[in-house]
Amino acid sequence: MLPIHHLLNRIRWDREFGKGSFEIGYFDHIEQKIIRIPFRALHFEEGSHFFFEVENEEGELLQIPFHRVREVHKDGELIWNRSR
Repeated sequence: MLPIHHLLNRIRWDREFGKGSFEIGYFDHIEQKIIRIPFRALHFEEGSHFFFEVENEEGELLQIPFHRVREVHKDGELIWNRSR
């Protein structure tokens, strides 16, 4: 299985592969479920190899560790998932 940080980098930097609509599903410990968010809503801090950031409904930036990403969808189709 392709490591998630490699897949996220490919979506970001490979123009041909990055065409389309991507969603990331990460496990939220508080809600105890997978939360799907559009890839364009992710913020990548330069030099960080462990997490990305996403803004919640209150406008706070949350740091989501890569290991909590459970699935990636492209144009509504599941293209990657982490087995549990």
